[in-house]
Amino acid sequence: MSDRDGVRAGSPLGEAARARTPIVLVAHGSRDPRAAAATRALVRAVAAARPGVEVRASYLDHTLPRPAQVLGALESAGHQRATLVPLLLTEAFHGRVDIPGAVAAARADGLRMPVVVSDVLGPRVGGEVDALLLAGLRRRLCAAGAGFDAVVLAAAGTRDPAARRTVEHAAAALGASLGLPCRVAYASAAPPTAGEAVAELRRRGARRVGMATYFLAPGLLYEAAAASARAAGAVAVADPLEGAPEIAELVLARVAATEPWVTVSRAA
Repeated sequence: MSDRDGVRAGSPLGEAARARTPIVLVAHGSRDPRAAAATRALVRAVAAARPGVEVRASYLDHTLPRPAQVLGALESAGHQRATLVPLLLTEAFHGRVDIPGAVAAARADGLRMPVVVSDVLGPRVGGEVDALLLAGLRRRLCAAGAGFDAVVLAAAGTRDPAARRTVEHAAAALGASLGLPCRVAYASAAPPTAGEAVAELRRRGARRVGMATYFLAPGLLYEAAAASARAAGAVAVADPLEGAPEIAELVLARVAATEPWVTVSRAA
């Protein structure tokens, strides 16, 4: 394979190019300014773990810059490739449609450099729940309280049944790791609410129910889930995940799992 076609797998040049590849984090975006602040903190954590690698934030909605803007700026600065990491916990509409659409928008704006998109941070359908994600969920829950006899895992919600199955899978894995019953709840798009899930567990005899959060950043849906859980008698509500050190490690694990650049040719 010639140099103009790419770099050979395992070659020192290929490894060096990959080590310098910028990382673009793509968050959903929120009207709540705390969400963007959490994403910027995650950018700093990932950058601190990879000195010399440019790490930037972008957003699908509500907040600038958009992914296409960041990718275009990186190419203009002389970068020859980028890895895009969706800060999403399910492969629902945002993961299946919005993320590819963001790359397509960059192409429409004239982007020529190769872009690899990593997996989302949550599990795929039928896949394993990453140990780092579970560790982050446990860290946040333990920081909120102790002595729980049941847990609710509250997520934003989606109409996509396959995506909901991955949340249920995460709840089952979290419950198994804690040795406690764990029920799923959603802030929108699907039942039950966090309050309904807490109430169900209490009817079954649980007295100290904690709410774990399947949210990366604060926002209206997180606040709705937290308020619903507390109103139903939850004794503790965990903070969102984005500031947990395990999430920065998980981002880097997703980057490391992306395809090598050897099969991607430059645009003609």
